[in-house]
Amino acid sequence: MHNVIFTAPILNANALPTIRSIIAVPDAQVSLITQDHESVLPPDLRHGLVGVYQVQNALAEDQLYHAAVSIQEKTGKIHRMFASNEQVQIPVSLVREKLGIDGMPSESIRNFREKPRMKSLLIANDIPCAKFFLATNSNEAWSFVRQVGYPVVIKPPEGAGAEFTYKVDNDHMMNQVLNQHTPNAQQPILIEEFIRGDEFSFDSFTVNGKTQWHSLTKYLPAPIEVKRNPWIQWRVVLPREVDDAQYDDIRAVAFKTLKVLGAKTGISHMEWFRKSDGGIIISEVGMRPPGAQITTLMSRAHEFDCMGAWARLMITGKFTAPERKYAAGCAYFRGQGSGIIRHVSGFDQIRHDLGDMITDYRMPEIGQKPSSSYEGEGFMIVRHPETQVVENALLHAISHIKVWLH
Repeated sequence: MHNVIFTAPILNANALPTIRSIIAVPDAQVSLITQDHESVLPPDLRHGLVGVYQVQNALAEDQLYHAAVSIQEKTGKIHRMFASNEQVQIPVSLVREKLGIDGMPSESIRNFREKPRMKSLLIANDIPCAKFFLATNSNEAWSFVRQVGYPVVIKPPEGAGAEFTYKVDNDHMMNQVLNQHTPNAQQPILIEEFIRGDEFSFDSFTVNGKTQWHSLTKYLPAPIEVKRNPWIQWRVVLPREVDDAQYDDIRAVAFKTLKVLGAKTGISHMEWFRKSDGGIIISEVGMRPPGAQITTLMSRAHEFDCMGAWARLMITGKFTAPERKYAAGCAYFRGQGSGIIRHVSGFDQIRHDLGDMITDYRMPEIGQKPSSSYEGEGFMIVRHPETQVVENALLHAISHIKVWLH
């Protein structure tokens, strides 16, 4: 029996299916630490858990420690303690070390969470990444901008998922961002040169420090442009040709990056750019499952349960690499205008046109408020043996499905 603690700060739409995958692992006895009350959980999840331990702040190491000690007193020795949420990974790792629970060391976790530390390690190991500076005051921020020129990207040092990330094109925008997020020693800001090129992800399973399987996706357009333009209906494509020679260079750089950062056992999500001259730039890496439906894309392209495989790996240390059978892609539908959703058009036509290519979808509902996420109000996933057919299908979908706000 594997005695497991999973930490999910908030029981949102992303956390619930993750918990379902974890409790489905054979011989897993799972306890949950969360900020939410257990009444938020659907009945099947509540019954599948040994216990739910509510804390006021899941990012507070002391609160996680006391909850874990309480769980251990009731259930016996804890064999695994982990999380999928990026922000909680450092305190979870520190609690693991205090209780002697196996897992990635906190020093390695910091390499993934603390972006200036990450980029310093990449540079020290000749891994290409964007020029950056951690500014603790406005003068330092302005000095770096004058050095590299516009545009620049400003983000928090421990950000995730393009949260509070800004592309800054001129002095006026720079002033606006600095007024909203004035840097200081306690809350610095990370400033990077803006990389021009195509943006991709590199997603991989690592077991005991060895990367055993990988996939990748291409963003159309880059997430930062999607964040800046809330009307853009964007796409992510997982090509079937991931193992082709055209990706030999990113494979080599990605494997080296994961080794330098200290990846042990788990799934990682790396964001990278292909510049116009063909060169590679590593943006940043998270040691956690990707968002934006990418785990579903990997599941559909390989006909396996990606989150189930991650849960088994984290609990048992075992992973079986799946075979890539399809290309897959996701289109994200976002409201046009402002207000609440009043009308969705084009869906019936697209469902007729694409037929069995569609594997998953969630259409926006009338009366629904616009999402705060750049993933938008709805999505559609398609797959096909040919990558170009998937790309054409996604373009067809976003050209015809419209979400009208009023």
